[in-house]
Amino acid sequence: MCYLVTMDNVNITIISATNRAGSNTLRVARQIEGMLLERGVRAGLLTLEGLDLNGRTETLYRIERELLFPARKFIFVAPEYNGSYPGSLKTMIDLTDIKQAWWGKKAMLTGVSTGRAGNLRGLEHLTGTLNYLKVTVLPNRLPISVVDKLMDADGVIRDESTLAAMSAQIDEFLAC
Repeated sequence: MCYLVTMDNVNITIISATNRAGSNTLRVARQIEGMLLERGVRAGLLTLEGLDLNGRTETLYRIERELLFPARKFIFVAPEYNGSYPGSLKTMIDLTDIKQAWWGKKAMLTGVSTGRAGNLRGLEHLTGTLNYLKVTVLPNRLPISVVDKLMDADGVIRDESTLAAMSAQIDEFLAC
């Protein structure tokens, strides 16, 4: 089932951009959510895990109403899938009311991969898609490479330089 955390007047929605169960992507998204909370910022969290992407469902309508339409900013945590970003994210975007969900909003992109490039190419592709949807993307896109090696047994990134880069990206995004 699709995991939703919602609250009244959500301003930022974090999107864990894969439908793969038990992903490192969701772990990183939750860590970013925690880093926002440390700054006194609450965010909605959406994972595509278990989301029916065969059409516009009642769940998708709820996601739009509670997490996409009210958000002014999005944080995408996108894993590398075949040199790009997941098709499940593209399908979800395609199924939404694009003007209400995306136009005129801002986005921060964090890529994750077990390889060495941190989904840098996928972040480029996602930037192109979001720019087409009239979303302004923060130029500071963060590729996190070998994410599986940076996490401890609890699935939390402990690497100081990665945490510093994540903090700097979040601070820059909150300031824009």
